Amino acid sequence: MNEKLRVLVVDDHPLFRQGVVSSLNAEPDMAVIGETASGEQALAMAQDMLPDVMLLDISLPGWDGLMTAEKVTAACPATVVLMLTMWDDKDKLLAALKAGARGYVLKGTSASELAQIVRNAANGEVYVSPSLAADMLVSLTSEKPSDPLQELTVRERQILTGISAGQTNREIAETLFLSEKTIKHYVSNIFQKLQVRSRVEAALFAAQHKGLGNR
Repeated sequence: MNEKLRVLVVDDHPLFRQGVVSSLNAEPDMAVIGETASGEQALAMAQDMLPDVMLLDISLPGWDGLMTAEKVTAACPATVVLMLTMWDDKDKLLAALKAGARGYVLKGTSASELAQIVRNAANGEVYVSPSLAADMLVSLTSEKPSDPLQELTVRERQILTGISAGQTNREIAETLFLSEKTIKHYVSNIFQKLQVRSRVEAALFAAQHKGLGNR
C-alpha cells in the first residue's frame, strides 16, 4: 500500500484551517501531519516533519506567507509549497512563484478540487487558479514593453544601427561577417519587436534613441 501524502496546513483563521484539515484527512491517500497559524512555526515544523506538501496562506501575523514560502523552500526543498489564499492578485501570484511556491490556489476552491491539486503538486505539477492564469495570459499578450529597445539583443542593436546609417542588408552582413540571409532574419525580428513595417520606420525609431550602438 502506498504511503499517504503528508500535508502541513498553515493559516491564521482557525475555522477555515480546521475545515481544510478535515477535508484533506477525509481523503484516503492523505494525512495532515500538522497545522499552525504562524509562519515562523511553519518553518520549524517543516524542518522537523518534512511534509510532502505545505498549504500556506499569504496573510499571516509575523512572517507573511511569501517570506515563509521563501524560507521553507530554501530549507526544505523536498516540500512542495502551495499558496492557499483569498488574494486574487497577479502581483501576489508572481511574488509567490518567485518565492518558490509551486502553486497558487484561491480559497473558493472546493474540497475535492483542493485534494486533487495537492496530489498533482506532489507529482511535480504547477497550479495557478484559472481566473488568475487567464488574467496573466491577457496581460502578457496585451502589454507592450515601455522601451522596445530593451527587447533587442546586442546583435539586433548593431543591425539597427546599420539600418539607421542607410546600409543595405549586404553591407551590414559584410560589416558583421554574417550571411545576408541571417541579416534578413534579424531585420524581420527587429521589425516585429519595434512594431515597425519598414527600414525607414526602423531608422526613424533608432534616430529617436541616441546612443543605440553603445548599449
